[in-house]
Amino acid sequence: MSPKKAILALFAPILIISGCADKYQSYRSLYPFKSPTGQPDYANLDYWAAHPGKKDPSDSVPRPLGAETRDTLADVFFIHPTTFTDKKEAARSNAAIDDDYINAKTDYSTILLQASAFNQQSRVFSPRYRQAHIGNFYGVDSSIATQSLQLAYSDVRNAFRYYLQHYNNQRPIIIASHSQGAIMAIELLKEFFDNKPLQKQLVVAYIVGWPLETKSFTTLLPCTTPIQTNCLCSWRTFKMGYEASWVKKEKERGASLIVTNPLSWTTDTGFVSRQANKGSVLTRFNTIYKKTADAQIKNGVLYSYRPQFPGSFLYRTDNYHIGDINLYYINVRENVRDRIAAYLQTAAKSHSPQ
Repeated sequence: MSPKKAILALFAPILIISGCADKYQSYRSLYPFKSPTGQPDYANLDYWAAHPGKKDPSDSVPRPLGAETRDTLADVFFIHPTTFTDKKEAARSNAAIDDDYINAKTDYSTILLQASAFNQQSRVFSPRYRQAHIGNFYGVDSSIATQSLQLAYSDVRNAFRYYLQHYNNQRPIIIASHSQGAIMAIELLKEFFDNKPLQKQLVVAYIVGWPLETKSFTTLLPCTTPIQTNCLCSWRTFKMGYEASWVKKEKERGASLIVTNPLSWTTDTGFVSRQANKGSVLTRFNTIYKKTADAQIKNGVLYSYRPQFPGSFLYRTDNYHIGDINLYYINVRENVRDRIAAYLQTAAKSHSPQ
């Protein structure tokens, strides 16, 4: 291998996990649809980034997993994170629902690399929505940011209502989300699940990449075992020893947060070594890096020493937000399987003759 190719091979995982590479232009032609009203129409599959009624990147399975047994025992409603990040578009508070570049970026980043973690035994639904621009999270007028997030949630709510009316048919539900999607998921759980009849259909909710306060809910509680159901998992990942300014503020105000260790699937604060990490999926989707990241809960977040993968010595960031799901991809995938099995077993017992 030439020195140039060797350097590129080292940098490739870094570029993927940091989201620096723009490889989405070539996919734009796949999204020619236009909304006549500027609003999503969830009766039209174009307005779903992932849907069992069409082939999409959420159907993908990393090649090393081979011909694994797959099923559709439950439904996953996945709410994707922010992909509307172009600084030139900062004046536009919300993404256009039919923006071909944003839709390409969404599908071939988060839908491929995150939503696919949930597809082994589930049908995956993920709506497109008029997501808030990333600038709304960094010092803009708070009223504008609030309005932007409210518009985004109105789409997510409408998509979920459409899903319930047309696709659910009393099936078990998993809510999965990351970052801005986690904000949407928290509101969705409050409105539709917490102390509501639909709560009995909830297998688990993965609220990842955003702080989840215990006071957010009345009856939904944190998952404390790997197979507990009808409960909440949440984590934000940082380099061991780093304390972000917003984490300090959370601690100062005494925030009580739900934090799950995605290696042990408990809320215990003990250190879990990377030997328990069954595999990360970074930007090379068909490559699984094993024993990459450890995990320990401290100060309301999840900490890991620098992940170990080819070229990781060049990975200098202290905030592993972009890898919240991907660093623990196989562990997440197996946990989804285990919780679905536990949920169905409990459901079968409750319906069996006494």
